[in-house]
Amino acid sequence: MTVRIRGIYTTALTALFDDVVQASPAIRERFDESFPVAPADLTIRTTNDRQGVTLSGEPTAVADARERLTDLSRDTLAWSDPLPEDGVFAGEVTETLGGGSVVAMGDGREGYLPDGETDDPVDTGDTVRVQVRRPKPPWSDRRTRLSTRIEVSGELVQLVPGESRTTGAANLEDLLPPEIPDGWRPRWGRDEEDASMDALGAALADATDRAETIDGLPERGAPDPPTVLATPLATSHVWFGREGRFELDELRRDVTRTIPGHHRVKAGASGASAAVDFAEALGAFDADATFPFETVTRQFGPQTGETLAIEHGKPAGQCLTLGRGEVTAVESDGSLTLEREMSPGGTYDALDVERRAGDVAVTKFEEGRWWYPTVYRGEDGGRRGTYVNVCTPVELFPDAARYVDLHVDVVKGPDGAVRRVDDDELDASVASGHVSEPLATKARAVASKLERALSG
Repeated sequence: MTVRIRGIYTTALTALFDDVVQASPAIRERFDESFPVAPADLTIRTTNDRQGVTLSGEPTAVADARERLTDLSRDTLAWSDPLPEDGVFAGEVTETLGGGSVVAMGDGREGYLPDGETDDPVDTGDTVRVQVRRPKPPWSDRRTRLSTRIEVSGELVQLVPGESRTTGAANLEDLLPPEIPDGWRPRWGRDEEDASMDALGAALADATDRAETIDGLPERGAPDPPTVLATPLATSHVWFGREGRFELDELRRDVTRTIPGHHRVKAGASGASAAVDFAEALGAFDADATFPFETVTRQFGPQTGETLAIEHGKPAGQCLTLGRGEVTAVESDGSLTLEREMSPGGTYDALDVERRAGDVAVTKFEEGRWWYPTVYRGEDGGRRGTYVNVCTPVELFPDAARYVDLHVDVVKGPDGAVRRVDDDELDASVASGHVSEPLATKARAVASKLERALSG
């Protein structure tokens, strides 16, 4: 399995995977070895929010890489994408927006078709043949990016619609064995000059095979949507929990100087990479120290008085924002307190307590802890109930507290009664494959400990 890797996790993943190809100059220098410029069976890219990586490529390669990554830690989770990169679908336009359209492709799958990615105007109710340009991780609130211009992707060579170029001299593709199908022309990548002719020929052969598959597909308007027309590649998304990021630190540390919490810091803020790289270049850190929470929050946040969101990940992949509150305290031990004013109406989950005007939710987060409590207080300051959420280790990023909920929770009502809730949801999540048995075992153990503590 050959792998192409890009993004903030590249050094660690290059150490994890064999047969890395098309390595960047920085990676070649860091590993002090030459990496072949050859076709990749799999591409690994850091997600836009830096929370994890997207795997796209040959289905068997994606499956193997996904297993290796989820083996890193209990809190590394992965999901298959029903709209894989380069997948072709017949969909129906369900909504037109200011700069594009929403296209439904069945089974809850939908994507965004920008106006600039289609040659013909579309309207609600139209059937369109679309290709996935940019898959999205399930925790993102963005839609998958689509195009009606069907192409064959690749880093060494792409095939795009159009006739082959004709000039007086032979083109590169004329020197290679595969014959490009009519109606396609190659677009060579930046690494073309460094690749061998054998590598370029293999890349062109793979692209040609995929182009011939696409040539057999119906054009716009047929068949009736929703229909999956072709999925030559597979795509999975991997989210790294806090334990997983620290495991990646260890892999990176075997290669080069790595500060404690390297990937944790870089995942939290886009502006952190330069600061981390600078500190590592100087060697200005204690490699045996613990994660410098106080220094990181002082530099990047969150700080007292700022607003922080609660990003509540779900084992099935979605991420919900439970609300935003004011940070009222940040402690050097890695904890902070968040206060939210609650709107009246309804009841608090599992507490069966009415939400009233003037209620305040006080939440205490601690970096790396497998749970966090929220105390609901009335306008008079009286305690109206406590809800303790069991989750993957909390990460306190500059703009959000982030974790994945593990279903089972413990609550304490205003009468002092303690109850453990949602064990059945955790069991169902294990049965569906969203939560591993080791992760579920940890969640149950945490819940039991909290139940005893609250009852004491």
